[in-house]
Amino acid sequence: MQTVIKMAERSLLLLSSSRVHGYGFLEHAKTDITNFFNKRKVQTILFVPYALKDHDKYTATVREALTPWGYKVEGLHTKEDPVKAVNTAEAIFIGGGNTFVLLKTLYENNLVDVIRDRVLNHGIPYMGSSAGTNVATASINTSNDMPVAYPPTFVALNLVPFNINPHYLETDPNTQHKGETRDQRINEYLEYETQSRGVLGLREGTALLVEGEKATLVGDRRAKLFRPNQEPVEYEPNADLSFLLQ
Repeated sequence: MQTVIKMAERSLLLLSSSRVHGYGFLEHAKTDITNFFNKRKVQTILFVPYALKDHDKYTATVREALTPWGYKVEGLHTKEDPVKAVNTAEAIFIGGGNTFVLLKTLYENNLVDVIRDRVLNHGIPYMGSSAGTNVATASINTSNDMPVAYPPTFVALNLVPFNINPHYLETDPNTQHKGETRDQRINEYLEYETQSRGVLGLREGTALLVEGEKATLVGDRRAKLFRPNQEPVEYEPNADLSFLLQ
């Protein structure tokens, strides 16, 4: 009789941004963040500050936000052995900044496969924000960031099999700007990546919650899904987006 090995369920909270107008750092998502970590009995979060240059300052900012909510924050950059630190982490949070710098540093520290294994095979909770959300997807091709660094590949952690465009912003119909819009740039990507499962435009203040094979849009704004050779579709808050995981 063949033994069936049950894999751990992936647990992801992918934020469009850490800052929203009118709120402190991460404050807009406090309920979603605390529900996410408390449900999984997380006490200590391993923070990955690689997307910004000043790792100490960035970690201090995150610690200042999360400590009052009951979590201990440890900076991955302070660990002598980053791979061991990820392998023993209760939860992982990768923050925003420059996506190209972030992915390059993850590859340099041999962390891409390790993080993927911990999240997909061991069920370690993963939270990403902005660049940290970009690297959680299939690739970083739909980042808004400038390519100031050169990762060995744009292939990312692939914790979900599609792309996300954080900070998605639709075009103001009254604008006099005649340059390419965000929609045009995303659709240009899809013209070349015709096998893509799509690009989810996450507006600021929204996030994607993934629990096993269920994906839910959280926050108070809609998200916009772009797919090859199809018209974009808007989804309301709390929409079930599980089909993107299939």
